[in-house]
Amino acid sequence: MIQDISGKPIPQALFKKTSKNSTEYEGITFEQIVGHSYAKRALEIAAAGGHHLFMTGPPGCGKSMLAESFPSILPPLSKDEWIEVMSIYQLSGTEPPPSMHAPYRNPHHSASGISIIGGGQSPKPGEISLAHRGVIFLDEIAEFNKKTLDMLRQPFESGKVTISRVRSTVTYPASFILLGAMNPCPCGYLHSPNHYCTCTPKQIASYQNRLSGPIRDRFDLFLTVKPVEFMSNDKGGNNTSKAVQERVKEARERQFHRYGQAICNSRVAYDTMMKAGQLTDEQNRSLQQFISKNQLSNRAHLKLIRLARTLADLENQSHISNENILEAIRLYGRKS
Repeated sequence: MIQDISGKPIPQALFKKTSKNSTEYEGITFEQIVGHSYAKRALEIAAAGGHHLFMTGPPGCGKSMLAESFPSILPPLSKDEWIEVMSIYQLSGTEPPPSMHAPYRNPHHSASGISIIGGGQSPKPGEISLAHRGVIFLDEIAEFNKKTLDMLRQPFESGKVTISRVRSTVTYPASFILLGAMNPCPCGYLHSPNHYCTCTPKQIASYQNRLSGPIRDRFDLFLTVKPVEFMSNDKGGNNTSKAVQERVKEARERQFHRYGQAICNSRVAYDTMMKAGQLTDEQNRSLQQFISKNQLSNRAHLKLIRLARTLADLENQSHISNENILEAIRLYGRKS
């Protein structure tokens, strides 16, 4: 008998209902997005290593469309993973995603802390648990309640969320990839080539500070998205969703064989990751110079190594190359 994470049996009718059709992805794919080659590359890296990605750019530049295409490059879930996901949806009373597809959640910025994190008088899973094994997209992330965003810090680290009440304490899985997006300023047109920004420096700083330093520090990739010409013929060549999904799948398989478990570079213990190969003295110097120059934290230093490891996996390399280090620095260095 199939059981959910609380040990209760999953009705077979629900299993049959939600297991229909399902290998083809029916949402937005990379083929539908004109241009944005660099952004697609960043999304591929995020998917391959399970990295959290932050996007900034003016209104209408394509941030939301890029996020909506992200599930199309995620590998299908295994049967055990799918049953785990479906059990969470059963507990919440929410219809699960198509069979074997990674969940995609996109809550509105007006959503309450309980709906995002989970809880209530009779605790239920929140959006971050519904995004388990998949992705959650927080559009206009600066508009979310600051306290709610800070509550994400524990799930970021542990991959689960614990909700304590007087009568009981429950723990739900919450291992997800976070995509965050926001405008660069209140009017949205800071550094835009086509519009004039009307915001004062004080307004821009106040708007940027809505996202706390500890939350920004949890992101692995920082991407500035710029508008592209609508009539551009650049559709990415080999960047079809199927082609990228295959590369992501192969990179994750390399991580599985290296670590002996289904875990990505973004979450594996540092010591375990470094057993696969140490950095050279030159690579360590490059990272240290970048960290010192930008006054970044030790967490940022570790994230750069994790990014470089994912880049090496995408290239089927057993060791991190100098080029991997430099690309990781460029990806993290686009921090706004």
